[in-house]
Amino acid sequence: MIKTDCLIVGTGLAGLFTALNLDEKLKVCIISKTKIEYSNSVLAQGGIAAEYNDDELLHQEHINDTLKAGSYLNDKEAVEFLVENAYESIKKLISFGVQFDIGADNKFLVTKEGGHSSRRIFHSGGDATGKNVTSTLIAELMKRENITFIEETMAVDLITENNQAIGMICLDKFEEYQSIYAKKIVIATGGIGSVYNATTNDLLATGDGIGIAYRKNVIVNDMEFIQFHPTAFYDEKNHSRQRFLITEALRGEGARLINVEEERFMKKYSPKLMELAPRDIVSQAIFREMYDTWTDHVYLDTRHLDAKFLKNRFPTVFNHLKNHGVILGVDLIPVSPCEHFLCGGIETDLNAKTSLKNLYAVGESANTKVHGANRLASNSLLECLVFAKSATEDIHKNIKSKQLVKEIDYNNIVSYNYNYKPIRKKIGDYMDEHVSIVRDEAGLKLTLKTLKKIIVNLKKYPNATKNYYETLNLATTAFLITEQALNREKSIGCHYRIN
Repeated sequence: MIKTDCLIVGTGLAGLFTALNLDEKLKVCIISKTKIEYSNSVLAQGGIAAEYNDDELLHQEHINDTLKAGSYLNDKEAVEFLVENAYESIKKLISFGVQFDIGADNKFLVTKEGGHSSRRIFHSGGDATGKNVTSTLIAELMKRENITFIEETMAVDLITENNQAIGMICLDKFEEYQSIYAKKIVIATGGIGSVYNATTNDLLATGDGIGIAYRKNVIVNDMEFIQFHPTAFYDEKNHSRQRFLITEALRGEGARLINVEEERFMKKYSPKLMELAPRDIVSQAIFREMYDTWTDHVYLDTRHLDAKFLKNRFPTVFNHLKNHGVILGVDLIPVSPCEHFLCGGIETDLNAKTSLKNLYAVGESANTKVHGANRLASNSLLECLVFAKSATEDIHKNIKSKQLVKEIDYNNIVSYNYNYKPIRKKIGDYMDEHVSIVRDEAGLKLTLKTLKKIIVNLKKYPNATKNYYETLNLATTAFLITEQALNREKSIGCHYRIN
């Protein structure tokens, strides 16, 4: 049994930034399902959307762009809170040692992405922003004596008492149950990519925080809004479910989308914004082009751009593609949409508080209502920073001296070496077929019925392994996405119903 002041579940940007902003007088425990450095945040190429100024007009444009991308289902107060706190977030990162790219004029290099009306995307290492930021923050955290990292430990269930969270049951690297008690608990477990058979996410993204919260009746909503990134690299030789993301910033620098007939097509779907339309519009356009041309991909065309510039600006993308026989600025890049980001999640307020006392959620696992029906590009890392900071401010104000402990023994659950691969594949197949970019009532109902059976069977035979809990969380998350997609009958944002 471990006792701490604050328990943070997850080591992506949201979890790391939360820990760094907590008072060093507090005992903080951070758990990671694998190694500390593995998270979706590491994969983030584009950057952080932020107006690093006090220009009211530019701030309002960022707010307007975010609301428009989200089809105005966003909470306006939350969006304003996000944008107005961007400056302090970037400033804080710089104070921790994060180095953003600087131009020859000694000013920050900022770029433009889909849905943005101006250049406001901060990046580091060209297209290695997530990796650079998280590695810098981890190095800073290692200096803090009040922080304890526990690796290869998976949170599996909340411990509650009198309608408040008081701890977490975890499985350690030996797959033995351990209790961690905390006055405040922060879920920062990231995304849900492995619910689908193709995703840009790290395959560790199995919706764990959402599954844990839902099983304790914490409010989880807007799950139907799954953003599919328009331009994941299409490689016939890649048999992994994880797809390499081609950053939207490449289109921000002038890359064009063409179909297999080499026809530029975005004019049909968004004549003003073209390739820089919000992601829901671009993904749905590509889906239609693939359907109309009887193929499984389109192309990203950079042949009209300077190859040397592209190599320097996008070193991660350049090197990955080169290793697969494709040269930026010379060859057409085959791409297709795949699952990328969950816009909904565990409902929170502006202080990242959930519907369960003492429980917070930050990052992709949270639904701050900032994104509405579709996320504006590069708002996700900013969301991690802003709401992680507000969570810590609330924790400082409300943390109590007394700690509740409720002894729970989970160690009587038997452990079996099941890998659950057939169930996982079945979940992915149904989600790909019926709960993807285009959805219909019959497919949603069929998927919901199938997922209900899977969940019943999983709960009937509990198993003391991480594979079991991941599969249960996948099934639970898939169920919530499907149920809420079925309940929303009208198409909006990245939720597209044909009937």
